[in-house]
Amino acid sequence: MSKDSVIKDQLAKAKKRVETLKNFYKHLTVYVVVNGFLLLVAKRVTFIFLSKEALGNPGFLEWIDWNVYGTPIIWGLALLLHAAYVFISSPFKKWEERQIQSYIRKDREETEKFTRK
Repeated sequence: MSKDSVIKDQLAKAKKRVETLKNFYKHLTVYVVVNGFLLLVAKRVTFIFLSKEALGNPGFLEWIDWNVYGTPIIWGLALLLHAAYVFISSPFKKWEERQIQSYIRKDREETEKFTRK
């Protein structure tokens, strides 16, 4: 491999890593904004517009409560998985890199075999 191709490969990997980080931070920002809004406003809206007397069904208010609190919990779990993917180097990523290097080495050896003759 030439020095230029190594530099281009490193640059491509760095750009991919930065893009992955940007996507995670966007996800985190949307999570905080949406769930912050839900938690701050939902209780007030529920009690003002959806009183037990107005609905006649207190179970519906419990359902709304579950959604207001369940959304950040479930979405938070998904955000944790996203964070783990971004910040924790998994064994799969290491395995993948080793396989790529192995194929590159085999291709180089095959090419050298035919160019020597």
